[in-house]
Amino acid sequence: MAFGIRYNAPVILTFSILAAAIFFFNQSSGEAFNGLISLSPHLDFSNPIQITTLFTYVLGHASIDHLLGNLTFILLLGPIMEEKYGSMNMLIMILLTALITAIINIYMFDTGLWGASGIVFMLIVLVSFANVKNGEIPVSFILVALLFIGKEIFLSMESNNVSEFAHILGGVCGSVFGFTGILRKREEAVE
Repeated sequence: MAFGIRYNAPVILTFSILAAAIFFFNQSSGEAFNGLISLSPHLDFSNPIQITTLFTYVLGHASIDHLLGNLTFILLLGPIMEEKYGSMNMLIMILLTALITAIINIYMFDTGLWGASGIVFMLIVLVSFANVKNGEIPVSFILVALLFIGKEIFLSMESNNVSEFAHILGGVCGSVFGFTGILRKREEAVE
């Protein structure tokens, strides 16, 4: 039996490779690209480069610990969800989570954003819907929501440099994707 290497989750793997490459490239350039990989709280909607940061901020990370922490969860959960929902749906979920989080952050807070933590929380909550049948609310979802989102609400009371809001909103996006079942239509069509 021959073994081969397969690029099994193209969206998640490409996202992870890009995040790592961008981090190392930005660090080696003296953080010259921070403006392209971080979302400014004072976004100029007439500037096309700044508009791209509505999406690209999820590829930027403040430190190697920040990057590795996010990539650990993304590479653990992402391929499972990409296999379940398909690559195009995974890309759509990542882009929507990034965009929704960015826009709400701009209008509600005076802080910038960078990092894929919202995507991580979207995946954490979404994976709790992995074996859902119609009309059911999984206990795993309830527990994940209580543990992860509850923890972020509690942590938001502390003064730190972490956007718990982005984590919470990522979890909310994962909940919406899981509950609506819109993305499950692909899975049902395959069966």
